[in-house]
Amino acid sequence: MSTQNTILRGLGYAFLGFAVFASHDALIKVLGATYSVMQIIFFATLFSFVPMAVSMLADRTPSNFRPHHPWLVLLRSGLMVTAMSCAFYSFSVLPLAEVYSLLFSFPLIVTVLSIPILGEVVRAQRWAAVGVGLIGVLIVLRPGATDITAGHVAALMAAFCSAFASVLVRKIGNEERSAVLILYPMLLAIVTMSLAQPAVYQPPSLLHLGMMALVGLFSVIAQHLIILAYRAAPAGVVAPSQYSQIIWATIFGAVFFGESPDAWVAVGASIIIASGVFVVWRESRADVSPNKPVLRVRSPRSDTGASGRPARTVETQP
Repeated sequence: MSTQNTILRGLGYAFLGFAVFASHDALIKVLGATYSVMQIIFFATLFSFVPMAVSMLADRTPSNFRPHHPWLVLLRSGLMVTAMSCAFYSFSVLPLAEVYSLLFSFPLIVTVLSIPILGEVVRAQRWAAVGVGLIGVLIVLRPGATDITAGHVAALMAAFCSAFASVLVRKIGNEERSAVLILYPMLLAIVTMSLAQPAVYQPPSLLHLGMMALVGLFSVIAQHLIILAYRAAPAGVVAPSQYSQIIWATIFGAVFFGESPDAWVAVGASIIIASGVFVVWRESRADVSPNKPVLRVRSPRSDTGASGRPARTVETQP
């Protein structure tokens, strides 16, 4: 197969994967109107744990599941669960397109965090992109003109925690197995959310239980598709495709939830996306940086199985 065909196949996987993720987020919004975020995460992670566990059981070497950096793995797992919880909450209370606009600040946050954690050198052009992206976030939020709600704060917290966790995996990823990076966040999510069930549990209908199962299944399917995309095409080509989720968010929001993003959200989202694409483009150049933290963390989608972010994180290693 020619290089061009391989790249097109990779883009096809990516666009399909992010469309599945957008469907996953729409389901969370539907369920969030009735159930606690903690209950949704608990059941969705349980359902996604089954296919994940089956694939990991094929590797029977016990040491493969023992982290080399237990405290950093635990910190990253906590960040991933926090990011997922915040993202699920923001999807349940805010318009889909508005949540995505804030979550798309992920690559800008990765750029900033890579300086103290990875020793990355960020030059003037990427700093300018970060500054422009911040302006986009302020346009979406419009502090003083509109109320900044807990949902907005949660979306930004989800982006920050995902970015922090992704930069951490760049630091320890060469020494940790993919099974460790996937298994521990899932286990932590199941344990912490199970502790909350006595306080938040509501008996789900069969339909809603099936939707929770779909949230977990869609996450696994989407992450697998995005992994295939990164194997088939360069990261610099695949990474910008995550922004296609804003299109699905607008369509799903209008058709299923009666949402219509105002002009300010559209302008802010455009600025955030443009700055994120610029960062990806800069890092894809061979002469810019050996680290390339945004490209190598790939996408802010959580890899706990029931992910919580737009851009939720697929960071698995070969």
